[in-house]
Amino acid sequence: MKLGRLGAWYGTDKLTGPAQIREFVGTVEKLGYDVLWYPESRGNESFSVAGFMLSCTTKLKIGSSIASIYARDAFTSRRGMMTLNQLYGERFILGLGVSHPPMVEGLRGHVYEKPIPAMRNYLNGITKGEADAADWPICVAALGPLMMKLSGQMTRGAIPYNTNPRHTAEAAKILGPDKWLAIEQKVTLETDPAKARALGRKELARYLTLDNYRNNFLRIGFTETDLTGGGSDDFIDQMCLWGTPDQVKTKLRAHFSAGATHVAIQPVHDDGDIAARDRILAALADT
Repeated sequence: MKLGRLGAWYGTDKLTGPAQIREFVGTVEKLGYDVLWYPESRGNESFSVAGFMLSCTTKLKIGSSIASIYARDAFTSRRGMMTLNQLYGERFILGLGVSHPPMVEGLRGHVYEKPIPAMRNYLNGITKGEADAADWPICVAALGPLMMKLSGQMTRGAIPYNTNPRHTAEAAKILGPDKWLAIEQKVTLETDPAKARALGRKELARYLTLDNYRNNFLRIGFTETDLTGGGSDDFIDQMCLWGTPDQVKTKLRAHFSAGATHVAIQPVHDDGDIAARDRILAALADT
């Protein structure tokens, strides 16, 4: 499986019922995006919603970003990935992640283990006894260098979330030229700085409470001051790109210059403003 240049990233929990999901994936496919990435939300089980979205499309790839390794055992993930690809023409990408302690321990009641050994053991469980596993469409939500290295060693590559071109450049060096580096980037086409940053702060607020993300923000050049009070202007401007379509395209291309092989655009908009979501995706589809 090959990844095209652009993807879209969007949470299915923002969509109300099957009709909205069907309409949205149809829009993404018509606009020419190669992959639609979606998270494992509290409202939707990952493989179930993937099957539905695949059934509504003919060419669009669907990628989990991410399916938690604590949500199902390794054998189930392997069979789920294989079954979806057999049923829907090799269009499913299994993006895996270690999630976060509140979701693992508080929500699921599991013990949150050390991320690197936990992911290594899980990947070993998926690929055990399978000679062609190196070619399977599996990737990892890697942020730190050790997880990035593991993703390059054991999967097709990495799907970093909440990063900037500095992180992209560092990740590209670790992964090397033959691996996927599919980064997510939040964008809005709001041109008023105050409005754009307000949208960005609302979208990013949840991530500022999670240690995995905070640690990576500090690793890629931000300070504790940048992460207080909802995030500094510089932090928000890098995490949620804003401006005219041409301005945003220029900023998105910085990831490609830094070594990304694929950029997944996450439209950021007011709650329920579906028209704004679709305008963003339409305006940036030729980035």
